[in-house]
Amino acid sequence: MQLVTTRDATRLTGLSTEQLREWTSRRALILPDVKPKGHGSPARYSWQTILLLRLAVVLRDRFKLELHAHRDLFAELGAGLAQTSFLSLWGKSLALSGGAQWGVIDPREEGLIMDDCIVLRLDPHLRELSDSFSLPKPASLGQFQLFPALGVIADVAENDTAGHRRHG
Repeated sequence: MQLVTTRDATRLTGLSTEQLREWTSRRALILPDVKPKGHGSPARYSWQTILLLRLAVVLRDRFKLELHAHRDLFAELGAGLAQTSFLSLWGKSLALSGGAQWGVIDPREEGLIMDDCIVLRLDPHLRELSDSFSLPKPASLGQFQLFPALGVIADVAENDTAGHRRHG
C-alpha cells in the first residue's frame, strides 16, 4: 500500500499542516494510517484516508458541518473505504444519511433515495488521488487503464536516465 507524508497530505487535502495535525492527532477525527514515531517523524496516509480528509473538508467548508460531532461517521467511512477498491468508486457518489449511516451509490440510483441525505460526488476526488498515488482512472468507453500512466512514465524516465549514465 502506497502512503504519502504530511507534506503531500496537505497538498492533496487543502489543509494546512497545523489543521491536518489538529484533525488527525489532537482531535483524532480521522486517524493517519501510520502515526508519527516522534518529533520530526511524519505521519503517513493512504489514498483512503486522503479521500476521507478531502470529503471532511467539503463537509466543513461547503455544508458548514461541525466535524467533531461526526467522528463516528468518519470511523465507519474509514473502515468501509479500507475494504473498498479504488476502481469500484469511479462514477459513484457517497450518500450520508445521518449518524454513522452512509452508502456508496450509483448516480442513477439517487432518485431512489427515500430519506434526506447529503450526496458527495467522488470522481473529482478520485481524479486527484489517481494522479498523486498513480492509481488507475477509467479510460474511454468504460474501460480502465491496465497500468497507471504516471508509474509507467516515471519508470521509463528512470531507465532512460540510467541507460544514458551507463552509455554516456
